[in-house]
Amino acid sequence: MSNHALVTRLRERLGDAAVLTDTDVTDAYSRDMMPLADSGKPLAVVLPSDVEGVQAVVKACAEFEVPIVPRGAGSGLSGAANAIDGCVVLVLTKLDQIVEIDEGNRLAVVQPGVVNLDFRNAVEKHGLFYPPDPSSYDWCTIGGNLSTNAGGLCCVKYGVTTDSVLGLEVVLADGSVLKTGRRTVKGVAGYDLARLFVGSEGTLGVITQATVALKPLPQLPSTLVAAFNSTEAAGEAVARVVREGLVPSLMEIMDATSIKAAEAYLKTDLGTSSDCKALLLAQSDSGGEVARKELAVLEQICVDCGADLAYATEDLEEGKMLLQARRVVLTALEMYGVWLTDDVCVPRTRIAELIAGCERISEEVGLRIAVVGHAGDGNMHPTIVYAPDSEEEFARARTAFDAILDVSLSLGGTVTGEHGIGRIKREWLAKEIGEVGIRVHRQIKRALDPGNLFNPGSMFSL
Repeated sequence: MSNHALVTRLRERLGDAAVLTDTDVTDAYSRDMMPLADSGKPLAVVLPSDVEGVQAVVKACAEFEVPIVPRGAGSGLSGAANAIDGCVVLVLTKLDQIVEIDEGNRLAVVQPGVVNLDFRNAVEKHGLFYPPDPSSYDWCTIGGNLSTNAGGLCCVKYGVTTDSVLGLEVVLADGSVLKTGRRTVKGVAGYDLARLFVGSEGTLGVITQATVALKPLPQLPSTLVAAFNSTEAAGEAVARVVREGLVPSLMEIMDATSIKAAEAYLKTDLGTSSDCKALLLAQSDSGGEVARKELAVLEQICVDCGADLAYATEDLEEGKMLLQARRVVLTALEMYGVWLTDDVCVPRTRIAELIAGCERISEEVGLRIAVVGHAGDGNMHPTIVYAPDSEEEFARARTAFDAILDVSLSLGGTVTGEHGIGRIKREWLAKEIGEVGIRVHRQIKRALDPGNLFNPGSMFSL
């Protein structure tokens, strides 16, 4: 059976407008935001608008033995949504309905094409809060967040995407629809299949609907900023916060390179001294006296650990201004070249060692490396800057990227905290989880996808 026959079948089932084959269009759907990851040329890009359309695509591709790469908005940073030659890219952005918001039970049912920010705004009108907040929350989709188990700045208090998932609807490799999970607070009936699919990067099935838990809308945040003349002192402050049981709603760290870049981009002085080596930013969304007490303890910890500056504010606009320095770092680094951001997670007591390791790698490869990250959970984003027109610098950037992963593992960490494995860290997954771990992954993949239909070659190979 020919590929032309498959395209004809897909158009018969979905309509001509939902099946794209013009290479000028399909190329735009062939990769995500990770420059290191390889991508191929898809046979077609399909955009079904309902679960029946997804089923039709899966059944047709299985019959023609053509692989499927599920995709959301393409905001990922691991190559997990990258096309392979001759595949069908299954785009889920038209499944964009918020099916239900249940205020009484604090849950919602949502389709994968809904943009994270739109969903957060919708539930906020009901006095509710959806915690997962990836940095691309204003354009990434819920389906992509589920497939990669995305994190964000609020993970220290609220967890990652999987911590908000109650149940899923998934189209399996034979086209059948699996409904797994629950709508109740508790439930231990059978295997926890919902969480098996969260973070599977489209390798086991296609998520077409999710039931997610919501939180009461938090209070407006109060903000703390603290500056340190050594990363060791900042790291000790983070460790003290953890040991004393404090759970801020946000706790971020910036190294000296990222501070200088943000100041240059914003054309402002963050109030740090010239020898500032690390900046901690924390927030409490507990509100009122509780928030004041939380920040007072945080402030005292920072002072005790040697902070040159520790300042807390309840003013919302001032807090936004302080946090803006953290949010603009990647954009600020574009003043010096293009960037390649890594994603590792280390024990929170070893953050300073990771930053020191990145400083050493920066010297070795001769490239600027800025480190920012979610200090509250140890998830760090060392970002390598290189000249866009230099193949030699790009090669050095790739060397630095892998060296950072090696340092993370040596510190007892993991090679990805929230971006996923995708097509750039396959060998690193094997190093981290070992031979038995890879064998179990392959057994699960073969059980659910015996024809290797879904996203073959992503995460690991069969």
